[in-house]
Amino acid sequence: MRGNVTRGGILAAVVGSAIAVAPCPAHAVPGDSHAATQRKLDELVGASPGAPGGEVVGGDRDGTWELTSGTAEVGAQRTFRPEDHVQIGSYTKTFVATVVLQLVADGRVRLDDPIESYLPGLVDGNGYDGNAITVRQVLQHKSGIADYLTPLPHHGGLYNPLLHQRTWTPAELVREALTERPHFAPGTRWEYSNTNYVIAGMLIEKVTGRWVGDEITDRLIKPLGLAHTSYPAAGHKAMPAPHANGYIGVRSLGVWIDVTEALNEPSYLGAAGTMVSTPGDMTTFAQALADGAVLPRAELAEMTRFTPITVDQKADGYGLGLYQLNLSCGGEAIGHYGGTAGFGEVTMATADGRHATVVVNSPLPALGAGMTTVLDSALCDGRA
Repeated sequence: MRGNVTRGGILAAVVGSAIAVAPCPAHAVPGDSHAATQRKLDELVGASPGAPGGEVVGGDRDGTWELTSGTAEVGAQRTFRPEDHVQIGSYTKTFVATVVLQLVADGRVRLDDPIESYLPGLVDGNGYDGNAITVRQVLQHKSGIADYLTPLPHHGGLYNPLLHQRTWTPAELVREALTERPHFAPGTRWEYSNTNYVIAGMLIEKVTGRWVGDEITDRLIKPLGLAHTSYPAAGHKAMPAPHANGYIGVRSLGVWIDVTEALNEPSYLGAAGTMVSTPGDMTTFAQALADGAVLPRAELAEMTRFTPITVDQKADGYGLGLYQLNLSCGGEAIGHYGGTAGFGEVTMATADGRHATVVVNSPLPALGAGMTTVLDSALCDGRA
């Protein structure tokens, strides 16, 4: 998930206990083979706005390694662990897009059909026309549909605690977005909108007759052995154990507010960003996609037809539920960024088997280029 957030707005968004903390020391794997990545992770966590802690899990076909910095739980002073569950935010979109493309492979969905043909009347009024917006444009953020999570005019968006004290239907979230007029004519621009993936989740449910969480579980989570990955049901805010805690705050103020469950209503995040996972499962899924193990060749080719993006600080292109990042050491990686009110993460993999996940337990570092810097270092370690 993403949104335009100010430091003051975040600190005022939640009523709860605030904990002042001192910076925590870094924890590295033995040896100096990943010293550059450790240094960049420490900088990401230790700068302002920063985060209480962070973790990198990287590797290739020969094995994995881990780096940590700071703490996964303020007050406990414990480091992140690879088995810690985190909220993965918009990495959910890659799962959703993959299921839609499996339905394309099954002949049940066509990418260039209008969304109106599957969800009649859903995207209509206030300048919107579902007949002019295709499934492809929804998956690629080229629909022009406003983002229901943008703080204004949408009641504070992700950081308004009142919005997490009830459950939501996907149709309600779409209606909230449509109170704002289209941002551009479909297909003419690229602009990230979480509403697109709420619609994609509704498309899956309409075509299959099943809850989107069940489709993701049966088509992806179980076949790939992602035992620590889940799509929580409405009202189920509790994180599975063990888990890191998520916070909002700013390091320079030394105050962090625990929002692990307070700002985590699954039905408000929905198919745009509700899933929970671990770094190991996240890299397993990314590598399976990069290896062509999840989709037929034709559908993977559609997924990886990237449109260049220049308005995003992070990556170089966007396909269907996938970011493309050109690496400093050559080649590219594919995957997705994610963020919730308490976490930020990015997971990517390369065709030759390299993979990395970067997680921090506060959202602000995920809004800039710092996460990408750490990720690029992790994927390029040991390469010119």
